[in-house]
Formats: sequence, structure tokens, C-alpha cells
Amino acid sequence: MPSKIFNPPDLHKPFGYSHVAEITSGKLIYTAGQVALDAAGNTVGPGDFRAQVEQVFANLGTALKAAGAGFGNIVKLNCYCVQSVDASQLAVFREIRDKHVNTANPPASTFIFISRLARPEWLIEVEAVAAVD
Repeated sequence: MPSKIFNPPDLHKPFGYSHVAEITSGKLIYTAGQVALDAAGNTVGPGDFRAQVEQVFANLGTALKAAGAGFGNIVKLNCYCVQSVDASQLAVFREIRDKHVNTANPPASTFIFISRLARPEWLIEVEAVAAVD
């Protein structure tokens, strides 16, 4: 494996993410922030957080595959969610994310609520860093 994902014993045990992702060999792949656009550039699920998160992860999968990686190679996720989405919807995000990432050894992750994204109809944007041999 080109990476080591772990939690230092002197930090709290996180829920759904890891504190540290160390790249030990191989190459890094950075994706742009993925939003709820289909291949034709149309917004998927206007006003529907679940539909948008599903499209975002589908797009991440496509981007990673194009670079010779998959969800198991993700070492870091950065997630930006508009503040109009109720914080209770974080459970929806986790449910969908957990269908894709290694939940036994999840990537390092940041989830931020922001005022808005580049287009007002977008509810979430997620970028990933992956490591492959």
C-alpha cells in the first residue's frame, strides 16, 4: 500500500474518518471538487441533498477511475456543504460516503458548512486526494 491511514493514540477516536494519512510511496491524485453535475453538465437533484451527494460520489468515482485509482485509494476528503442544508443531513452524507470508502480504515476528512458554492443550486462539493502505487 502506498499509504498508511491511522489515528495517533494521543488523539480522540474519530467517527467516520481518520486523523492521519501518510503517503509512503507511489503517486498522488488530486481531484477537483465534484458537484452534482451529470456528464451533460446538468444539475442533478436541485434541492435534493441525497441525490446531489449520490451524484458527487459517482463523479468522484469517475474521476478516480480515469487516473487509475478507486475509492479504496482515497487518503483525504474535503467536503463543503452549504449552510442551508440542515446539519441533521450529515447522516445522509455519511451513509452515502460509507458505501464508497473503506469504513474500517476511513480517509482523513474535513467537512465544512459554507454560505454558498459557485452555483446557488449546488448543495455540496467534495474533493479527494488518492494515493496509488
